[in-house]
Amino acid sequence: MTGPAVVDRARIVAVARDWLGTPYRHQASVKGVGCDCLGLVRGVWRELYGEEPEIAPPYRPDWAETGAAETLLAAAGRHLAPAPPGAFRPGDVLLFRMSPGACVKHCAIVSERRPGDPEPRIIHAYWGRAVVESWLGPWWRRRLAAAFAFPNTSD
Repeated sequence: MTGPAVVDRARIVAVARDWLGTPYRHQASVKGVGCDCLGLVRGVWRELYGEEPEIAPPYRPDWAETGAAETLLAAAGRHLAPAPPGAFRPGDVLLFRMSPGACVKHCAIVSERRPGDPEPRIIHAYWGRAVVESWLGPWWRRRLAAAFAFPNTSD
């Protein structure tokens, strides 16, 4: 890969929305067939930039509960640009801790906030369901650990 192309935030959101309805499948990353939350971000990356920057290692559904390594957070730091967690924007990737003190385990892509929306929306692969677009809301906000931007993101 020669380097990621410049992409705008609206394109990131549009690409992520193309994944809506993709069934949840642990470790998968195939639009319309199956993905988990990381698989969604990986699939969006491929559509925006081409080849993924690294291959995700195999992981169990309970990997974050059984280890102490911040694997997902470290990978995001290697390939995405840090963004202020309180000032994230459409197209940014949000990382969440499912419980206090636990490793970061879940990720989502911010979609736009429309006039009148009480909360921003996120697109994520929801365990046991599919890729959905839902309100960020207080439950997710309490678990927000970090925010990142895709490389070379423009407005």
